[in-house]
Amino acid sequence: MYKVDLNSDIGESFGNYKLGLDEEVAKFISSANVACGWHAGDPVVMEKTISTAVKENVSVGAHPGFPDLMGFGRRDMKVTSEEAKCYIKYQIGALWAFAESNGIKLQHVKPHGALYNMAAKDKELAKAIAEAIYEVDKSLILVGLANSEMIRAGKEVGLKTANEVFADRAYNGDGTLVSRTKEGAVIHDRDLAISRVVRMVKEGKVTAITGEDIDIQADSICVHGDNPQAVTFVELIRRTLENAGIEVVSLNNFIK
Repeated sequence: MYKVDLNSDIGESFGNYKLGLDEEVAKFISSANVACGWHAGDPVVMEKTISTAVKENVSVGAHPGFPDLMGFGRRDMKVTSEEAKCYIKYQIGALWAFAESNGIKLQHVKPHGALYNMAAKDKELAKAIAEAIYEVDKSLILVGLANSEMIRAGKEVGLKTANEVFADRAYNGDGTLVSRTKEGAVIHDRDLAISRVVRMVKEGKVTAITGEDIDIQADSICVHGDNPQAVTFVELIRRTLENAGIEVVSLNNFIK
């Protein structure tokens, strides 16, 4: 039986600004990456998001990003390894308080945006992130881009790791994501996106934007649910995976 996690970034509203359709998305995912207040989210939203996850029996992870609310954490920042470690620890701690008070344990940590993309290639940054997580709670799972420096760093430090793939994103020949600034970076054909996901899980392969097949490990599939059409897409992905004999379960069920 194939097993895979279905995750989504939620809890990204803040103040008077509502982003995403968290309650609708939570019905179909197995793990939630919850914003920790720096790139998005705020204390009230964090509390509500954890409550929603508990209600829907969804596992929860911290989604720490750069301190860049204006840029939604998607702008590169130059930080030292020491700064990166402190940023990660601070944000895990913030979400931990809400998880603890709602009677649940954090399952994983998945960096956000520019921090995620930079750490996928930057060995020192990846190591800093992995060390920070390990020093806070070595039982937490590090979720990172499949086959990236983040996954390697997590294993070297002694963390459990989960290789993440994307349903609607194109891949370069080296396994990195095609930049959103390039044509074809986002796959808009639902059927194509879903068939690619099923193949990644069952065969460990994906066709790169350059045409060749590359090896990829799919432990967790990231889906975005920030509009009604996307929520329908999340539901369709889950149904298709299950019909293909792939069990959708949270990471704690199979990442050892």
